[in-house]
Amino acid sequence: MDAKFVRDRITELRMLNNVSEYKLSLDLGRSHSYIQSISSGKTSPSMSVFFDICNYFDISPSEFFDKDIHNPNHIHRIVDKLKLLSDDDLNFFEETLRRYLDKK
Repeated sequence: MDAKFVRDRITELRMLNNVSEYKLSLDLGRSHSYIQSISSGKTSPSMSVFFDICNYFDISPSEFFDKDIHNPNHIHRIVDKLKLLSDDDLNFFEETLRRYLDKK
């Protein structure tokens, strides 16, 4: 992981959520160009701001750094619904998912 990954990940999350650099900056209580300065590589977010960004997008720090999760909010919505299912239904979905992925 490097600073470029952090910049790109913030951009990816912004785009998924249709949030401009300007709006994210202001929503985080920063100057209007703060996120733009991160995106351009002029600065890096502090740990405090990093946690604020994670909270803003409702993701954990580990989800932020997981390269394989491209839409964490979508995954959260699915997992929340899966939690409501019985064990039998979960087994069915797990088997169906396994078969689907095996065909790819």
